[in-house]
Amino acid sequence: MNFKKEILKNGLTLITVSQPSATSVTVLVMVSAGSKYETREQNGLSHFLEHMMFKGTEKRPSAGLISLELDSLGSQSNAFTTQEFTGYYAKAHPKHFEKVLDVVSDMYVNPIFDPAEIKKEKGVIIEEMHMYEDLPQRIVHEIFMEVLHGDTPAGWPVIGSVENVEKMTQDNFFDYRKSHYVASATTVVISGNFDEKGITEKIEKSFSGISTSEKRDKLAIVENQAKPQIKIKHKETDQTHIVVGVRTFSAHDERSSALRVLNAVLGSHSMSSRLFQKLREEMGVGYYVRSDEDEYTDHGHLAISTGVDTNRVEEVVTAILGEMKKLSLELVPEAELQKAKDYAIGNMYLALESSDALGEFYGIQHIIRGGMLTPEEIAEKMQKVSSEDVKKLAEEIMVNDKLNMAIVGNIKNPQQLEKIFHF
Repeated sequence: MNFKKEILKNGLTLITVSQPSATSVTVLVMVSAGSKYETREQNGLSHFLEHMMFKGTEKRPSAGLISLELDSLGSQSNAFTTQEFTGYYAKAHPKHFEKVLDVVSDMYVNPIFDPAEIKKEKGVIIEEMHMYEDLPQRIVHEIFMEVLHGDTPAGWPVIGSVENVEKMTQDNFFDYRKSHYVASATTVVISGNFDEKGITEKIEKSFSGISTSEKRDKLAIVENQAKPQIKIKHKETDQTHIVVGVRTFSAHDERSSALRVLNAVLGSHSMSSRLFQKLREEMGVGYYVRSDEDEYTDHGHLAISTGVDTNRVEEVVTAILGEMKKLSLELVPEAELQKAKDYAIGNMYLALESSDALGEFYGIQHIIRGGMLTPEEIAEKMQKVSSEDVKKLAEEIMVNDKLNMAIVGNIKNPQQLEKIFHF
């Protein structure tokens, strides 16, 4: 899975990932603008703007015209907003590449932000918030980020608040887009089955109207933790949802490969992982348990999440801490280590079977890391990780001044949790 990367004359980055055997082609546009680039008053604007990009352009002045054209191509399209970036994509049969490129580039370069559409979309986004509020297994992750980063952009929910959304105007969208949706912050990824001949010229033409203004940067993350931290959201639920995690490091850190392997040993989404075997197979305390490692441009974390009977929360938290600490005390047996590597590497390849996933893989690497590795290079680095590397990393991150927990549920005795929440 080789790729090519070039910086165009206007400063836009073009990444091409050719896969001639693919049955689709994806046009993905990503911009280094997400909730970490917002002020408190703007929180939620990046996500709201993502919605509005589908609501009309000068050439296609309504959402209906955009969706009709894409649907007529048998295309799949969507968008996503994170702390660090926003992405817009459409994929279709390779014969429709130029039409898909025209629609996606038009949406990105020429949005009109119709005030009538803004007013209607406010209701849609507020209902999206209500939907998430009814999903405690999702809300608990937002609370975890708040525990880690407090009242800063990294600690705010990407979707923002009802109060902010209700106040947003057309001028807010134009001002924010002017500050962030510029060529130097934009990455276009073409992935899948397409003709590479003349691709640079096609992208230059399609994005010729993009702004070349200077990009406004985000605030730097400042981490200052001295002891374990807990935040509880009281909610009448049938389960208590828990996230236990530790601060790690940015995506630029050379320990990233060891963290991927450690995560696979500990939990990941594997049914043979230590946490799944301990909590589900041995203790029978919950249906799901998983761990995820997230790396950003300037910070990162490892988070374990599960949903359990409220009466067994203390027991579960103790068990999770025990499995985390065990990694810093004992070497992972070679057979288990290799199984974890094979699982992580295999799942990485399985996740790249579609052209849109392939495009996101390279686009996200470029924005978060600044450089890119092929899946083969990532696999090679993971295969070199030793049991000693995993143990050393665990010794560095499984410590009390990096330990945090978020809970959503009907917790009646938080003081008891504070007593047991430490390594």
